[in-house]
Amino acid sequence: MTGHQLAQLNVGTLKFPLDDPRTHGFTSMLDTLNEVADRAPGFVWRLIDDGGSDATAIRTSLGDDVLVNMSVWESRDALWDYVYRSGHLDVLRRRAEWFELPKAAFQVMWWIPAGHIPTVEEAVERLELLRAQGPSPRAFGFRDTYTPEDVSAAADTVRT
Repeated sequence: MTGHQLAQLNVGTLKFPLDDPRTHGFTSMLDTLNEVADRAPGFVWRLIDDGGSDATAIRTSLGDDVLVNMSVWESRDALWDYVYRSGHLDVLRRRAEWFELPKAAFQVMWWIPAGHIPTVEEAVERLELLRAQGPSPRAFGFRDTYTPEDVSAAADTVRT
């Protein structure tokens, strides 16, 4: 898999504005979470607002109250370890305090060529693809086990 890396996007609709005291429990942990991610084995890149230290100021077509978190990892296992075997899990458990219950898929992953930095627009397209068509080699979640080879096979099928 040296020729591929795993991109991921997850989104959350805030219950309260970022500067609301009820959101402080979340915002006060961001720097620490991002530092843990930056040092995690297999971490490659994460989305950061120009001049900022996180992505909380970035808005998309998904809505003004939707926060986006996007990163690139060397492997699915590296991302899994960060999400479920680090301090990040504590934040996931408290997600309902700060974010609305998702009504649709809120997380998507897809394989990219090593060195490619995905755009926010690309990521939103992948999330919308997952929401519209379900898991596929082009857009999937942690429960799915697509590999970079599956992406190539799917592309070959489309070409023939």
